[in-house]
Parts: sequence; C-alpha cells; structure tokens
Amino acid sequence: MGYRIVRWVIKVIMRLICRVEVRGMEHVPAQGSYIVVANHVGRLEVPVVYTLLERQDIIMLAAEKYRQNPLTRWVFKQLDGIFIDRFNADYAALRETLKRLKKGGVLVMAPEGTRSKSGALIEGRDGASYLASVSGAPVIPVGVTGTRDREVLANLKRLRRSHVVLNAGPAFTLPALKSQEREQKLKEYTDEIMCQIAALLPEDYRGVYADHPRLKELLS
Repeated sequence: MGYRIVRWVIKVIMRLICRVEVRGMEHVPAQGSYIVVANHVGRLEVPVVYTLLERQDIIMLAAEKYRQNPLTRWVFKQLDGIFIDRFNADYAALRETLKRLKKGGVLVMAPEGTRSKSGALIEGRDGASYLASVSGAPVIPVGVTGTRDREVLANLKRLRRSHVVLNAGPAFTLPALKSQEREQKLKEYTDEIMCQIAALLPEDYRGVYADHPRLKELLS
C-alpha cells in the first residue's frame, strides 16, 4: 500500500514540476533484469524513474545521509530502497543489490555516485561497472537533460514546468572480471559506461569525458 501511495504522489508532483520527453524507449525491455545508468545533475532524476517504469521491482540505491531524515527514510523504505555508503566499500549493500538483480529486478543508478555541481559529467566510480560485470545484466545508458537544480528552481519561480529529456541508448554487457586484471578492467568498464552516457548528452553536459577517445569513437 505504501509503495503505491508514494508512487502516486511522486507522479502527481512530477506532472506539476516538469514535462518529460523520452527518446529511445524501444531500448528499455518491458520485463527482465537490467541496469539503467544515467548522469546525475539534479534532484528530479530519481522521481522521474518512478513516473516512467511501471514496475514494482526497481532497485534504488540511496545515499546513507538520507537515512538521517525521517521523511526521506520513510519514503525510501516504502520504495524498498537500499541505503549505501558512497565513500567506502559497502559490501552488504552490494550483496543485496546483486541478490535482487538475480531475481529479475531493475537497478537504476548514477555511476558518478553524487550530483555533479558543475552540471556536467564528473568521473565515474566503479560500483556500476562492478555490478554489471558480476551480474551479467544488460546495461542501458541514459542521458538526462533539463534536471539541473538551478534551472528547475528558476522555472518554478516563474511558474513554468521544466522540459526534461531522457535519451536512452542501446543495451550492452560487460564481460565477467578476472581476478588478476580486476582493477584495470573495472576502470575500463567504468569509462565505457560513462562514455556511453556522454554520447547521449549535449556537448556542454559531457564534462570530464568530452575528449575521451572512446567517446569520439561512439560519436563517429
């Protein structure tokens, strides 16, 4: 009951705040397990997911800090979110995430681990690439625009809805890791994920990956 109520409230609020345009929805499976990876530039990106994916097995990772606030703690509990320590190896959270993925759940996460203050891509962390390689789940990259906090706030002050665009790309998989090359491969996998996201974004959103050789390959 709590899950349905929270989803309904989120959808109502999102309709008031923004209009969402989705491109590449044909790349998103109707069922089965997969991992959605997206850039993170504002607070709207998490609720947008719940307005688009009509599933009850969405795996949402929440920063540990949100556990301290009674309201956000309650909301994430109703959504069955997993609190995770972003700055240390949180093996318990990773094990729970993998368990849900293997049961067919959908993981939605930002590989950067935190909102980008610049509004453009910052360096990705290895959590997403690790989960993708260990689980074998397909990875669906998504580029999100129109959710920068300052732009959303400015539109709200003018009583305007923000135009949010989600651009989904084709799914890809990452090979299983071998212990002797794990560190090097994880870095390569993370760069692959981030460049796949960057290729779906306008130039001013690409940040530290703007000149990456892999991005140039994808764009060509």
